[in-house]
Amino acid sequence: MSYILVTGTSRGIGACARDALAKRGVKVIGHSTRAIDEDTIAADFSMPGAADLLWERALDQSGGQIAAVVNNAGLFDANPLDSSDIEWLDGWEDTLRINLTAAAQLSRFAVRHWQSTGNGGRLVHVASRAAYRGDSPAHWHYAAAKGGMIAMHKTIARAYANEGILSFAITPGFTDTSMAGDYLESRGGPDLLADIPLGRVAEPEEIARIIAFCALDAPPSMTGAVIDANGASFVR
Repeated sequence: MSYILVTGTSRGIGACARDALAKRGVKVIGHSTRAIDEDTIAADFSMPGAADLLWERALDQSGGQIAAVVNNAGLFDANPLDSSDIEWLDGWEDTLRINLTAAAQLSRFAVRHWQSTGNGGRLVHVASRAAYRGDSPAHWHYAAAKGGMIAMHKTIARAYANEGILSFAITPGFTDTSMAGDYLESRGGPDLLADIPLGRVAEPEEIARIIAFCALDAPPSMTGAVIDANGASFVR
């Protein structure tokens, strides 16, 4: 049996992705900062060595049969420009470590594993429209991390496609998750919808369906693709 490792499955998009994949008969290894059940591995990405620990435990739990990794875990905390220098730098480094560095480490571990087995595999990166259009003045770090994720994804896709290692990325806009709720309210709540032609933010289940498609169904020729899901609030 093949397994899929999904990070950030305690809530929101990650929890929905876990459910969507499980309904397809996939054995999912979940992840959260703190363990919530026997199929979830605890790893705090703000701590050095957490991604290494998660990968080794997932590899052991799967018997070496990890077919895909979904990099979904994220941190979305404001980092005001007028914070103290040390507070601003700490906020920057925490967000990049959790949103980008951990994803890079897991991607590297996965690529090397699939190279050693010769079986290929799939990476799915949950980025953000912020990678392309930026974000609020208090979220430089978040936009930078997601922009870095997209650049990393494209590099992986180009470098390893001939080894059967495929990479896909998704760039949601606002999504109705607990992580984004306070931010939506801070940006005007209902007034924010005026910037979304669809008239509503995305539902986590919608993003989860795209994740499942990329992890299971997307044709190999789609490797390197970035799929927007933002209600036409940003088109390119």
